[in-house]
Amino acid sequence: MRLLYYNSDDELSLTKDLIGDDEIFPYAILSHTWEAQEVTFDDMMKHSGESKMGYNKIRFCAQQAERDGLHHFWVDTCCIDKSNSSELSEAIITMFRWYKNAKRCYVFLSDVSSRTSEEDSDVHQRKKPAIMNSRWFTRGWTLQELIAPASVEFFSKEGDLLGDKRSLMQTLHEITGIAMQALEGSPMTFFTVEERMSWAQKRNTKREEDA
Repeated sequence: MRLLYYNSDDELSLTKDLIGDDEIFPYAILSHTWEAQEVTFDDMMKHSGESKMGYNKIRFCAQQAERDGLHHFWVDTCCIDKSNSSELSEAIITMFRWYKNAKRCYVFLSDVSSRTSEEDSDVHQRKKPAIMNSRWFTRGWTLQELIAPASVEFFSKEGDLLGDKRSLMQTLHEITGIAMQALEGSPMTFFTVEERMSWAQKRNTKREEDA
């Protein structure tokens, strides 16, 4: 597992691959949907990804983690060397644990705006429809990214906080059909295989996310 951090020159850098007895620093983790111009591992190694659109969510994650007192964070697009098949396989196998062990999980909803009319005074009702229509809820990988972490916070494309897993629990249950107990952190062994399969039934994966 590699983590992103700012080095002494204030440049965004990657740690070495942390394995075995290596210390894993407290970290935040990003959940998002893949889009065009994502920043890759090679981009990070060459310090050449800042011009890509995908760098915006990396910058957001860095800034939000800093606000939360976390100096390291993880983003799947650029923390995994996908040219290394063994590293990629290990990442897929351990992904649930990485999300579970994160201090904070930030869900970046690139298709949800928080810039709504001031005439609508019901904040919850403003946010609920926009969140419900987000493609984030249709992706296969984001299922574990919602269930695994204890702390999950949802942000608009402008970086504004929309709510967290606790405050939006009823809405999340309505959108996903996931049992409230699972959203509250009950072990997966509490639920039948059929229940767990039903949560993923209507989700799909893009090739990039599956790779």
